[in-house]
Amino acid sequence: MESSILIDVGLPLALFIIMTGIGLTLRRRDFHDIVVYPRATAFGTATQVVLMPLIAIVIAWVLPMDPALAVGLVVIAACPGGTTSNIFTFFARGNVALSITLTVTASLITVLSLPLIINLALGLFPLRPDLAEAAAELRLPFLRTIGTLGAIVILPVAIGMALRAWRPSLAARAERAVGVFGLVVLAVLIALIVAQLGADAVPMFRDAGIAVAVLNIAGIALGLFGGALAGLAPRDALTCAMELGIKNGTLGLLITLTLLHSPAMSVPSAVYGVLMFGFGTVLIVIGRRRLPAPAASI
Repeated sequence: MESSILIDVGLPLALFIIMTGIGLTLRRRDFHDIVVYPRATAFGTATQVVLMPLIAIVIAWVLPMDPALAVGLVVIAACPGGTTSNIFTFFARGNVALSITLTVTASLITVLSLPLIINLALGLFPLRPDLAEAAAELRLPFLRTIGTLGAIVILPVAIGMALRAWRPSLAARAERAVGVFGLVVLAVLIALIVAQLGADAVPMFRDAGIAVAVLNIAGIALGLFGGALAGLAPRDALTCAMELGIKNGTLGLLITLTLLHSPAMSVPSAVYGVLMFGFGTVLIVIGRRRLPAPAASI
């Protein structure tokens, strides 16, 4: 009962606070970056919303995976970046303004795209293909999902922006606290998932680990090399790679645990939440070695 309350009530509340933290980093004029960096914004958003889920589907087809893990892999691939990607971009000497823009833009779009992509994954990797009724029950309700994501993505971002405009000093202090809070929430959720899965946790984490690592590497490569082919500056390509590599794992856990009610589907999000810090650190090393220090205004 306690774990159910923690997931059903605590998880949405925690994500609401984390998304408010994204809003605390924003001002209205920051959205002008969409105009200032149109090519980078278009590339980064399209790869997050469209290409990453498609890559996850291909990985799930190629690698032998339990259908629940396959759906979970698509879920985390379809999630946008989070506040952690903005922090990692700063340390990697990337384009922080672009990183924030991509995080917000992709977050807003995924309110509509996530239910479509997840239902596609449920159709491609049915958990009970022998029972049509079971497959129908596993469909993610479109309007309910949009309403849920809107309440925990769009609304808190707006609240965070309003708080920054009203009390910028308070917003600056709260932003740091929210970042730490997000890491704590992710750690607690991973521990809770392990406890719920019991003896199945080790094999599931092992089976999902390879697929998640391949997805993470593919996202980073897509950002670095795809961005270069798209004509992006090295700093912008690195930023896109960071956004594709550092996902909002808490959002993935919210969807799998509270909307799909599947601890097994949540495993890829949990594994991704751990591995992404290692890959993000590699990008920080690459950025600090190959990119000059950004101007103080950035």
